[in-house]
Formats: sequence, C-alpha cells, structure tokens
Amino acid sequence: MSKDVSDAALQRLAEQVGEAARKHHHRLVTAESCTGGWIAKTLTDIAGASEWFESGMAAYSYEAKQALLGVQPYTLEQHGAVSRETVIEMVSGALVHSGASLAVAVTGIAGPGGGIEDKPVGTVWIAWKSRGGYPTAVVFHFDGDREAVRRQTVAAALHGLLDLAA
Repeated sequence: MSKDVSDAALQRLAEQVGEAARKHHHRLVTAESCTGGWIAKTLTDIAGASEWFESGMAAYSYEAKQALLGVQPYTLEQHGAVSRETVIEMVSGALVHSGASLAVAVTGIAGPGGGIEDKPVGTVWIAWKSRGGYPTAVVFHFDGDREAVRRQTVAAALHGLLDLAA
C-alpha cells in the first residue's frame, strides 16, 4: 500500500475503485465511524459515482451503530466500538441495510485523546465484505495526528475496496 495519502492520491485511488466497481457491476456502501463519511465523500467526488455508489452511513455513537447498522448492544458492551467484532457487525449491517454488493466499515481511535493501553490512538479496524461472502477484518496502527490517522484509514479502506471490487 502506498504511503501517499494526499488528496490527489486519494482521488486517484477512488477513481480506480469506481472503475473496478463499474466494470464488475458492483454497488458500494460505506459504514464509517472514525472517518465520519470521508470515504463516502472521496468516492462521491468522482464524476459518475451514482453508477456504482449506493450509500454511506456515518455511525459515530453506539446508538447509531445499533440503529443504522444492527450492531448488537452486547458486542459494544463486551468488545467496545473499536474491535474486530464491532467492525464485522458494521460491515455486515451495511450490506443488510442497503442494496449494495460490496461494503467497507471502519472504526477506530483517531485522537488526539481516547486511546487506552491496549487500544492506543491510531488503532483502526477496517472490514470489507461482498454480499454473500465472508467479511475480512484487519487492525491497523496508524501514526500521526487526527487528520493523518483518518487519511491513512481512508486510503487503507479504498485499497481494500479496490481489491474486493476487482
């Protein structure tokens, strides 16, 4: 994965995701916590995105994760919002609550506060799933300030979508 997370690099990556989605007749959905809709914004900045972009959900609070994505209260209570279990329920819920064929979900601690010993600032879980498939979830430990963590999250999410869409 490229270390370049500039606006231009994110735009090029989003264009590649869009082209792969269009070519393979996919519709995409995003479920975002720590990025607050940045992945959806990057994808919909691409002209013609309506051909392949279905919807995006920014679910920041526990309540929103439950209401919009079907994350179970037990999951949040036992594992927290920043966990493999939660991101898998987020990505699965995004597909259930949309007409999309591919989904990405992100949840993490962008900082500057909020980190704890076993989940420091920069800890981000990302999951990808295709309709009818099994989710893949990966934990990342990004460096930098809040914006840097969020930019790296958007880039990693888009790279995973590109792999899934191709």
